[in-house]
Amino acid sequence: MTTFVRWGILSTAQIAQDELLPAYMDAANAEVTAIASSNPKVKDMALKFSIPKVYESYDELLKDPDIDAVYIPLPNALHSHWVKRAAEKGKHVLCEKPAALTAGEAEEMIEVCKKNSVLFMEAFMYQFHPQHQRVKEIIASGEIGELKIMKSSLSFYLEDKAGNIRVKPELGGGSLYDVGCYCIHSIRNVLSAEPSRVYASMKKNPDSQVDMSVVGVLDFDNGVTALFDAAMDRTRIDYYEIIGTKGSIRVPNAFVPHFNNGEALIVINAEDGKYREEKLIGHQYVLQVEYFSRCVLEGKIPNYMIENTIQNLNVIEACFESIERKTFVNISSSHSKITR
Repeated sequence: MTTFVRWGILSTAQIAQDELLPAYMDAANAEVTAIASSNPKVKDMALKFSIPKVYESYDELLKDPDIDAVYIPLPNALHSHWVKRAAEKGKHVLCEKPAALTAGEAEEMIEVCKKNSVLFMEAFMYQFHPQHQRVKEIIASGEIGELKIMKSSLSFYLEDKAGNIRVKPELGGGSLYDVGCYCIHSIRNVLSAEPSRVYASMKKNPDSQVDMSVVGVLDFDNGVTALFDAAMDRTRIDYYEIIGTKGSIRVPNAFVPHFNNGEALIVINAEDGKYREEKLIGHQYVLQVEYFSRCVLEGKIPNYMIENTIQNLNVIEACFESIERKTFVNISSSHSKITR
């Protein structure tokens, strides 16, 4: 019986170099056997990470019968094409977030994967860190009482904007797609609920007209309100907080605890001013790779994650619609038809 998945990597993207390739090296059930790129530095990457095969084109890699799955860290606007191409070649797909630019596009991608009997998962790596499950357990225990507000924030300062794919609208750039998607996903994930309406606003780069920052309000039918802000033009902020009638939970390194060697801190504040801390350690990129590789080996379909992909994009589309209409927008199960 096969005990590991043979992976191929499409492109020399920075996130692959910094996070995923080291994670594959540490994963117990995965091995990178090929990488493809026309970038000359691909050979140096292959040498650094002991990758035996190097291809000059993505299509060449996808034709390799010895590859079981591929990781796609390409610009957002290219995800749909290459996910479909990989699926048609029988490769399971782990695709960087956001998986697509619209919910409809994601549905098409997923249908192609199903038609070709391959698994698909969007790479929201943060959710594999054990701190988030622990937060859900604390909420379920009733320790902070009835939930009222959740806040989620993620930002960084993009220094070199010239030529960066994050500020290219034709490649699906912008803060909502790049970091806002994490804030929205974390709200839906931690609250285990879907918002019924959304309001959002954004500030754009005057040259590219790509959004550099976005703020939003998500309303839930159970009475909870969630606030989020995301940006590429200010200092790094990375946290979420849940406030209830009896206390609150703050997660100060919600999305990138690997900066602290995987250690994450949860701070629980009581109504009387007392607080306690819990520390959890988890290497979320490794856990993500191992989870999806396990799904491939066991033939297990990560259904709830597929639904999460579509629902997250529904909310993102509603945010764009709210920005254009300058009002609250109801979120339906079908994606928005708005043209951007």
